[in-house]
Amino acid sequence: SILNLNEAERDSSFEVGLYEVLIHSQGVLHLADDSYGIEPSDFAPDQHLVYRLQDVTSQPRGCGTPHDDERDHDNNATEHAQYKPEEIHHRQHSRYNYMNKNETAVREEMVHLANFIDSIYVQLNVRVVLVGLEIWTQQNLINTDGGAGEVLSRFTQWREKDLVPRRRHDSAQLILKKSFGGTAGMAFVSTVCSRSHGGGINAFTNNNIPSFASIVAHELGHNLGMNHDDGRPCTCATSACIMNSGATGSRNFSSCSADDFEKMILLTGGTCLLNVPRPDEAYSAPYCGNKLVDMGEECDCGSQKECEEDPCCEYQTCKLKSGAQCAYGECCYNCQYLPGGTVCRSSTDECDLPEYCNGSSSLCQSDVFVQNGQPCRNQQAYCYNGKCQYYDGQCRAIFGSKAKVAPEICFKDVNSKGDRFGNCGYHNYGYKKCESRNALCGKLQCSNVQSVTVFGIEPSIISTPIGGAKCYGVDFMLGSDVPDPGMVNEGTKCGDNKVCINFECRSTDILNYDCDVEKKCHGHGVCNSNRNCHCEDGWAAPFCEVKGYGGSVDSGPTWNDKDTSVRDGVLVFFFLVLPLLALGVFVFLRRNELLRQLGLGRRKRSGCTLLYIGGGKPKLRQNYTELKRDTSAAACPQQSASIINLKLHRLRTEGALLISIFTTKVDTKRCTGLLQSSVCLGKVIYL
Repeated sequence: SILNLNEAERDSSFEVGLYEVLIHSQGVLHLADDSYGIEPSDFAPDQHLVYRLQDVTSQPRGCGTPHDDERDHDNNATEHAQYKPEEIHHRQHSRYNYMNKNETAVREEMVHLANFIDSIYVQLNVRVVLVGLEIWTQQNLINTDGGAGEVLSRFTQWREKDLVPRRRHDSAQLILKKSFGGTAGMAFVSTVCSRSHGGGINAFTNNNIPSFASIVAHELGHNLGMNHDDGRPCTCATSACIMNSGATGSRNFSSCSADDFEKMILLTGGTCLLNVPRPDEAYSAPYCGNKLVDMGEECDCGSQKECEEDPCCEYQTCKLKSGAQCAYGECCYNCQYLPGGTVCRSSTDECDLPEYCNGSSSLCQSDVFVQNGQPCRNQQAYCYNGKCQYYDGQCRAIFGSKAKVAPEICFKDVNSKGDRFGNCGYHNYGYKKCESRNALCGKLQCSNVQSVTVFGIEPSIISTPIGGAKCYGVDFMLGSDVPDPGMVNEGTKCGDNKVCINFECRSTDILNYDCDVEKKCHGHGVCNSNRNCHCEDGWAAPFCEVKGYGGSVDSGPTWNDKDTSVRDGVLVFFFLVLPLLALGVFVFLRRNELLRQLGLGRRKRSGCTLLYIGGGKPKLRQNYTELKRDTSAAACPQQSASIINLKLHRLRTEGALLISIFTTKVDTKRCTGLLQSSVCLGKVIYL
């Protein structure tokens, strides 16, 4: 439990709140600038110990890791979005034995630890969610011998191979009983979303959870892009903050830590943090109001004040308001699902793949990328964990846009020395010299270097002239226990069918790349990290063999399933445009016949037209002479038989009847005689 109080707030309500904290659990009490730990006594179950955290003997610590550094950004990214790293804790076998092999006690301890860490990160608008706990009850699943760097490397390799396929998470922290001498922990920097490096190790050598929570928060901070505060112009509310290189027991982050985290987010290093954990993934005691969607909840907007500003979620019930489909997630906007096909996670590299909303969920699809080992950059490099890894790009990231890789002789000469400016990692006795075959996987060597400042750190740069070339290397001085950001990135191509893995130039077989894009994806796509085809635009998943909209079975639909414009356009074409076109063609082909039937065509000499106005004189059109009405004429059946087409047109003016008579092979005389017959004329008019 966490209780925050100012000195002015110590009244009767404080006593009640403190009493509830004491009888239920251990916790941390904040009074002004001091923090006090509270935990049950080992000797009397109804008594608790209260102590000032800064008085606890500090454990030394160390951490860090290789990462892809970019140039500075000035935008504020952490103000409006809440980030939720999903964390998994692993308990080493010896720590399990230390807890008398009591799994229940271990689980309770880890839940308390996660709660402490979560309360620390709230100040950065970050919620830490424990989504898994694995206790090694029989034996350690990795070799924990050696230094912290070696154990960290083994743990992250095991995580990538074994844990990542089993459980979705952003960072994994190994809790060990083992001490590493002057090092209390180690973690990689800016790798919270990395499959290969998203983790850290932490030495838990006593039972002080509040103090240990500060250590794990420190290591997790490195995963989140934070460097040490030492030697930087940082503002801290206390004498030392969490990211100080020495364990202080502090619960405060400095201004430098906030800036580091913001820059990592801006540089797309933390896209996975926007993935809100599903209710069935959280490993904690659920309650409405914790701003985590637990089992049985549809949303959780937090406190009453916070919920007043939430248009989608009901306070206290943690249910959606009437008419709302969702309340959170990348695919939720104005309490409604975004249409399927809306991009919710853009591609950040040629080796990364976009994801889309599916139209029925507020959450984006799981992050996938091009399968490790896929050639990129015109066959000159390999994809590795969503990035095309190549030397020139790494040099530019550190030394600026004009830098490029140095000649191979620089790598072989400098990295054979085994010092901080040239090495292939660490072993128990310090820096490891590179064998000639591994030299391209050691310290990065660049040329055409100007100056460098990465995340506000000015590293040491060494220039080595070799064979007429100038070789530049860099040391960020993050500490002897910190993996070096100036090393060649894993996944970098170090020769034909060769790739850098753990500072060694290995066969690409280690990547397990098994995608034949021509056969599996029919030449119209690539394999993703789940070994499924991601199809190019114009081809349909799952195998890119038929026409479609691109994407994969993992990416979500690439088209907008609620956009009816295409469907409506097709319907309009088939039921309106196409019939009109057909009618137009028909009219054009039959135009002469239709004009004749309407009496609008060119008159043949074998036909005649009479305008007859009852009671008056009949009038002829064309060149026929005026006819007189003859009421005594006899019937004319023979003449009538010659009429093959007759139309009556009623004219609204003067009550006139326009009679069009067309005959076959009837001369003008016969036609005139026919029209002169009053009986025949009467029959014509009144039939």
